[in-house]
Amino acid sequence: MKNRPMIQFRQVSKRFPDGYQALKNVDLQIEAGEMVYITGHSGAGKSTLLKLVAAIERPTSGIININGHNVAELKSTALPYLRRKIGFVFQDYKLLFDRNVYDNVLLPLQISGFDNTVIASRIHAALERVGLSQKEKAMPITLSGGERQRLCIARAVVHRPLILIADEPTGNLDMAYAHEIMTIFNTFHQAGVTVLIATHDAALLEAKQHRILALQYGKLAA
Repeated sequence: MKNRPMIQFRQVSKRFPDGYQALKNVDLQIEAGEMVYITGHSGAGKSTLLKLVAAIERPTSGIININGHNVAELKSTALPYLRRKIGFVFQDYKLLFDRNVYDNVLLPLQISGFDNTVIASRIHAALERVGLSQKEKAMPITLSGGERQRLCIARAVVHRPLILIADEPTGNLDMAYAHEIMTIFNTFHQAGVTVLIATHDAALLEAKQHRILALQYGKLAA
């Protein structure tokens, strides 16, 4: 029997209250452990698609199945349990600048109610995987752009999600830092994590190492 897709969209549309149609009848399927680039012009719907996968937004119409669960049918009380399986790296970091590196990574574990006996080991492991094990006590303001992005990744993966989502993770970085960040994402992909990356970075797309889904004015073009 063929494995069920990790992520499946069937005729998914998203219209916002102001009338803006972000996505139109999108069909897609992403298998468990796959790494996929989502590309398209500014306003094509990349961020909206990622937020629908993470259940940050709900579809206006259509069906979204994430790891066997129909997101549209989930009660609000069930959403936190779904989101525990998903790590999200935001375009604008969303770091807490009044807390140090360790405490930024700690927050999602506290929110999810992890046992105190495993919290420290989880944080140490996440920071080591992104190369920030020596920066636990540093404040985010003292970090470089690449280090802040690595901190975002550590925070996204500390609860060991099945799906890792990144919205323009290299958009504000120079080529060297961008290469470092993509190496980290590839490491998680090789470990079996399903990885979705929204990007307009031509250098990444030219490599064509993984499948590319192109959005154009809210529709899946290729």
